[in-house]
Amino acid sequence: EYDDVANDQRRVVYEQRNDILHAEDLSENIKAIRVDVVNDFISGYIPPQSMVEQWDVDGLEHAIETDFRIKMPIQQWLDDDKSLHEETLREKIIGVLEEAYATKEANLGDEAHVMRQLEKHVMLATLDRLWKEHLANMDHLRQGIHLRGYAQKNPKQEYKREAFELFQTFLENVKLEVVRVLTTVELRRQEEVEELERQRRAAAERELTLQHADASATAENEQPDQQGNTPFQRQERKVGRNEPCPCGSGKKYKHCHGQVE
Repeated sequence: EYDDVANDQRRVVYEQRNDILHAEDLSENIKAIRVDVVNDFISGYIPPQSMVEQWDVDGLEHAIETDFRIKMPIQQWLDDDKSLHEETLREKIIGVLEEAYATKEANLGDEAHVMRQLEKHVMLATLDRLWKEHLANMDHLRQGIHLRGYAQKNPKQEYKREAFELFQTFLENVKLEVVRVLTTVELRRQEEVEELERQRRAAAERELTLQHADASATAENEQPDQQGNTPFQRQERKVGRNEPCPCGSGKKYKHCHGQVE
């Protein structure tokens, strides 16, 4: 029965993957997913059918900016338009995200097909990556499911229930990640990419030239100073300590000026 649960989930995922793989245009699917994701996202801060006093507007603004990189002055909207309520606010937020996505696609001009390719790639890559994580979670669940028996629970029934919850979480995470990536990704037209690459190479060449100039200047400054490095040489013969002091006192050098050395 444990294998049956895993096989059922695998069949669903493989069917979804094949649908994505053979689809030519996923834009409508992406749009529907985005609406679902954003509505669920908003519900975490504005519970459905809740009072305004229960809304976490600051938290919602911060979360949208963090996850989707779009700054929305939601509190300002509410202050400026007293007619806004939960449903219309949801529509406004979704509308801003839709407009940003449409603008991103429009900026591609005649290369809009790149967006279609990107949508397919992101969906497939996200599904594959999170599916592997889900399989690891399922394996962990199966290894520890026998412990449910100590709590007077049927391990098989608990496995089915928890496996279903894990699968639902997996599917929701796939949708959220797809929307997040497609919303935040930055796309440029081919000529813009080529111009940026040209600028990058020019900057790299300038940096290399400066490094060579600095290295040459450093090498010149480090040339040995022949005069400064010449060892000190005494010009006169050193006076012996037992010889008469050159000052003419008649005393031995060691008892006269030699004492100060």
